[in-house]
Amino acid sequence: MGDLSRLRVLVVDDETLARERLRQLLGDLGVTQVHCQADSQTALDWLARHPVDVVLLDIGMPGRDGMALARHLRQQALPPQLIFSTAHDHYAVEAFELNAADYLLKPVRRERLAEGLRRAEARCGNPDAPPCFVVRQRGRLLNVPFSEVRYLKAELKYVTLVTRSAEYLLDEALVALELRLGDAALRIHRSCLVMRDTVQELSQTAVDQWQIKLRDIDQPLPVSRRQIPAIKSALASRHALRTIT
Repeated sequence: MGDLSRLRVLVVDDETLARERLRQLLGDLGVTQVHCQADSQTALDWLARHPVDVVLLDIGMPGRDGMALARHLRQQALPPQLIFSTAHDHYAVEAFELNAADYLLKPVRRERLAEGLRRAEARCGNPDAPPCFVVRQRGRLLNVPFSEVRYLKAELKYVTLVTRSAEYLLDEALVALELRLGDAALRIHRSCLVMRDTVQELSQTAVDQWQIKLRDIDQPLPVSRRQIPAIKSALASRHALRTIT
């Protein structure tokens, strides 16, 4: 069994009593990082600023319902695990088509919640399922493993995800992606993140001008001078990194 205490969980339910019951059950199971929102829009606004591992959501809510919220989250580049909590059983097929970790019927029992959380936690930390970005291409959702990604660059309203052989557009803010990527990415200037393990060389080309060379990318990327100390500190233990001044 994994460590449920490490999970970051967002509960989305329009009923106050349902939210508080789930918060209590999660606390009983050792989950300490629990946040609650009462509708889909405030949940989306909150998620844009805070990374979570699991979204535990109701279906029947005013405005955008839980199923619509789940479809939106599944199209994000780094979607959280989904667990539905609902009084209705007729959405189960659609829920699992959205790759939900579990589908719980109200009133939610502690044992069933624990089972769903363990399934979600296993997906979060499964070494046989490497972390992926979810991208849209010609109407299809594709998984792009972190190992193929080199950098992400904000351009106008979109973020371009660049791999060693392709590019994809993401309809998400760079800051939200940076929050969810955590230590896997490094910011090199305000509009660009690079995947940490792809960095090969940091070099100074002129006074106050720096650039980074990434694996499999021919063109070096410019680096903001203010980011240099953080980049050097983050990569100090990487023997493969070359710094040229």
